[in-house]
Amino acid sequence: LAAEAGVPVRIEPIPREALYVADELFFTGTATEVMPIASLDRIAIGNGRRGPITERIQQRYQDIIHGRSEDVYGWMSLRGGGV
Repeated sequence: LAAEAGVPVRIEPIPREALYVADELFFTGTATEVMPIASLDRIAIGNGRRGPITERIQQRYQDIIHGRSEDVYGWMSLRGGGV
């Protein structure tokens, strides 16, 4: 979703110290979906609130899973034989 929104994406190890000075951070995963990180080790990230990139990605994700946008990724398709 980030690349689709024009946000550059790099996958690489990053030192923990670099996270402390980030403008914004977020978790992604099956259970958390897209969740902003307000602080890390009691250090505020950015202004301590959800940033504009996180908001954009979160909204796009929610639009897909709630059927407001086309699911071009196939996330909402049943996989396997079903029950």
